[in-house]
Amino acid sequence: MARATESPDFIEAIARGLDVLTVFAPGRPVLNLSEVATATGLARPTARRILITLAELGYVRSDDAGFSLTPRVLELGMAYVCSSNIWELSRPHLTDLSTRVNESCSVAQLDGADVVYVARVAVPKLVALSVTIGTRFPAYATSLGKVLLAGLTPDALEATLSKPSRSPVTAVWTPSRTEIDAALAEVRERGWAITDQQLAPAIRSVAAPIRNGAGAVVAAVNLNTHAYETSMQTLVDDYLPQLLRAAEGISADWARWDARPVGEVADR
Repeated sequence: MARATESPDFIEAIARGLDVLTVFAPGRPVLNLSEVATATGLARPTARRILITLAELGYVRSDDAGFSLTPRVLELGMAYVCSSNIWELSRPHLTDLSTRVNESCSVAQLDGADVVYVARVAVPKLVALSVTIGTRFPAYATSLGKVLLAGLTPDALEATLSKPSRSPVTAVWTPSRTEIDAALAEVRERGWAITDQQLAPAIRSVAAPIRNGAGAVVAAVNLNTHAYETSMQTLVDDYLPQLLRAAEGISADWARWDARPVGEVADR
């Protein structure tokens, strides 16, 4: 893939290796050499060398069916989750909230124009979309994303929305920039966000910001419901107050974690 960078320190080989890892996705867990080369825009010999290297490192396996990822790739994502302590900070609050409302609850952060789920406690229910840690959706169409976008400065928001989404999901809602700005202004005014089947049919959700000790929005927490089971009134009147308490609890723990003496990191 062509790179829009002029940095002399940019290492193209690493970028190409990451490109190869990211072409494996739901619906295409096994790819042959030609498919990998086509998806990444790499020449077949280059794609082959990268796949062999990744196999030697334990991130890819090959058999008669083609190439596929190994569980070792989870180390790449979990390194971020563990180093930031997001899961440990949010888990008790998500578990308590999920138990009380009997709905799935999640924490997400921005990655470009998308939200990426970094913690989740799920309740088994039939929903339109499958969500796990690492799932990404277009930020503007999710309650989590609206909270996170609303917390950006004008320049940061402009830069974020100018980036293409890397989510495999196309949202139901396709707003104009004016509509996005109006939605974010509403989020800033009330301090939380709600969506009604904007990402996918039958999915409603409400989200609140998670803030660090300085008051900056560092993540968002939500709970999602099935539109045919839960009304918007129930979502706002009954579930939102409990969500806000969970967000406050996670924020308080986040602030305490940031304020800890540096030496405590080695003790955990």
